[in-house]
Order: sequence, then C-alpha cells, then structure tokens
Amino acid sequence: MKAELIAVGTEILTGQIVNTNAQYLSEKMAEIGIDVYYQTAVGDNEKRLLSVIDIASKRSDLLILCGGLGPTEDDLTKQTLAKYLGRDLVFDSKAKQKLDQFFASRPKHSRTPNNDRQAQIIEGATPIENITGLAVGGILTVDDVTYIILPGPPSELKPMVQKSLMPLLANSGEQLYSRVLRFFGIGESQLVTVLADLITQQTDPTLAPYAKVGEVTLRLSTKATNQQAADLKLDALESQILARQGLDDLPLKNHLYGYGEDNSLARVTVDLLKASGKSITAAESLTAGLFQSTIADLEGISAIFQGGFVTYSLAQKAAILGIPEDDLKTHGVVSEFTARAMAEAAREKVGADLAISLTGVAGPDKLEGQAVGTVFIGLASAKGSCVKKVFIGNRSRFDIRYIAVLHALDMVQQALLA
Repeated sequence: MKAELIAVGTEILTGQIVNTNAQYLSEKMAEIGIDVYYQTAVGDNEKRLLSVIDIASKRSDLLILCGGLGPTEDDLTKQTLAKYLGRDLVFDSKAKQKLDQFFASRPKHSRTPNNDRQAQIIEGATPIENITGLAVGGILTVDDVTYIILPGPPSELKPMVQKSLMPLLANSGEQLYSRVLRFFGIGESQLVTVLADLITQQTDPTLAPYAKVGEVTLRLSTKATNQQAADLKLDALESQILARQGLDDLPLKNHLYGYGEDNSLARVTVDLLKASGKSITAAESLTAGLFQSTIADLEGISAIFQGGFVTYSLAQKAAILGIPEDDLKTHGVVSEFTARAMAEAAREKVGADLAISLTGVAGPDKLEGQAVGTVFIGLASAKGSCVKKVFIGNRSRFDIRYIAVLHALDMVQQALLA
C-alpha cells in the first residue's frame, strides 16, 4: 500500500509551526508495513487543496490529511475533500453530543454556528473519535483510495492515531522491523562506497545509512509477520555487511560498536567498564571536561568513575597534575609527550585502572604550529601508556571536541576488548 501525507495549514508554509505530524505518522505507518511515498504541505486554500488531493489520489492508495478541521473559515479540509468526492457533510451524533456538552457549561455567547462544523464528517465515512479535542476525524474508501482526515494539533492527532486509527489499519498481517547498526572510525562516504552494490540492488530487506557527528548508523528494515521471521532476513543482511572489507583494509565488523537507535559509544564503553570491573579517570585540556560529563550522563557511573581533572592551561597541568613545567614548555601542550604525561599522572593520583587524556587544537587558530583539529589522546593502564594522534580537520569547535571524545571512548573500548 502506497500512502501519502497531506499537511493542511498556511502556518506550516510560512514557518510559524513545524510539521511534526509528518514524522510521527511516517513512523506509525512504517510500524504496520505501510510505505509513505509522498509528503505534501498545502496552505488553507480550496483550489490548491483540491489540486493536491487530485494528484495524490491518482498515485497513492492511502491519503492522510492533517489539519483544517477547526471552526474558522480557513479550516476547510473536510469541506474541500467532500467537494472533491461529491459528497455531503453530515453530523456525527457522538461528536455532536460531545460538542453540546462542552458548550453547556460555558456562556451562551461563546458558541457560534461555525463551531458545529467540528462535529461533521463526510457522508459514508467512519468517524474517528477525538479524545482530547472537539473536531472529529474520519476514514472512508472511494474508488479503491482510502481517505483519512485528522486534526492538526499533535495533542489531538496522536491519541486518535494510537487508539483508533492504528487498529483500523493494522490488518495486513505484516509489520516493519528494523535494526540499527552503529559504526565508529569510518565515514558515511566510505561506508556507502563499500556497500554500494547492496544499496543499489536492495529490495527487502532495505538498508539506509545516516551520518551523525563523528559516526555513522545503518538502518536495516524488512517486512515480516513476526520478529523471528524478520530476524532471519536481518541476520543474513547483517552478516553480508560485516564481512565486507573497508577502505582501511579492516572488516566492517571492526568498526561496529553497537546496536540500537538510542545507543551510544559512551554507553557501550561504560557498560564494558562496569562488566570488567575497571575504573576510569580523565585529564582534559582540549575538551575541558566533556569526556567526563559525557560518561557522567549515564546511570550508575559512580561505580567506575570517582573523579578527574580539567587542566586547560600549561600552568594548571603543572600545578594540578605535577608535570614539570619545563618539560611542558619543551614539548608543547599539544604533543604526544603531554598527552602521555597527563594520562599517567591522572591514573596515579586517582588510583584508577584506566586514565584518558585529551589535548589538542579546537581553533579558530593554530596552536604551537599544530593545525586546527589536531588532537592527542593518551591512555594509561597497568600495562603502560599509549598515545593516539587524530586529525579531525577544520571543523567547528564543538565538533572537534565532541569527535575527540568519541575517539577517546573508542580507545577505552578497544583496550577493554583486547
């Protein structure tokens, strides 16, 4: 079934409100295996709305119209669709009763004749009750095209969709099942290049890459009657993907760090620390505490993190961490030496199993002859210490600092898995 969403409201086109209903409805349709092919926004104008409905009804099996069900003159969705279908508007008795009860406790002058249109539906439509508002929705099928009318306010639309509309539509027997793979250390363009044939030839399951700051996710999706059937197809596609060789000559499985829409490299790393019983500390210059605040956002962090250091200046690196100031001046703050010394000093002072350090150049100018985006990350443990140099590039200060933290988390994760 091909679906199309039509948002009605001039305020959407002028940017006064954001059309969040489109995202919500697309997600809900996907859950029950209905493909949304088109999304359209149109103003409160009968002629233009008639044109949009005419185009949509010729290319889609399901039309969902949102907005324009209120009492004012520019609320014309029901009237326009009724005109297009050649049908009358009639009162829904339940909606009319609700309207009467609503105004019964209000001053007489507060009700005007145009309020009554909220209780009208198109002749032959099945009413969709509005739990939180007065404007009744409706669903009807004409010439093999199903039309659904919903109010615009999300506070009214969402309960109607969840309670009434979804049960009406969820009769195909198939649902959409998805799996999200999360990758670090490989860019979207590289991943797409490696998987080009799978993306080009995809049918079912499908795969779609999404670039995020510092990482890439792959969403695998398939239609199936149950989770078990879906997993068989998704497992097969995932195996194909992870077996591919990246442009860095490493299998893609080496870049996979986790699964799920709401997962993160920080969560995976913290979970590994907890599972291994290892504690961690950090000494940060470039990131000014961002590494520590990132892991501290997660629950139960006190089990593996007791505290750390933010030593932004050379003087504070010497005073707080005890690194000889002359050595810092000799090697520079942005250096392998300083990153290693910071990590080793932090670990010794806190007594943690692992220590991370970050120092680098966030910009906007070079520092000590090092280009913007140059980062040194130190890792100290009972096995010794190591330093990773990363060139993130001339990006925004936020991106450089955030991506540096991701690299630090990845270093911790790789150390724990080694």
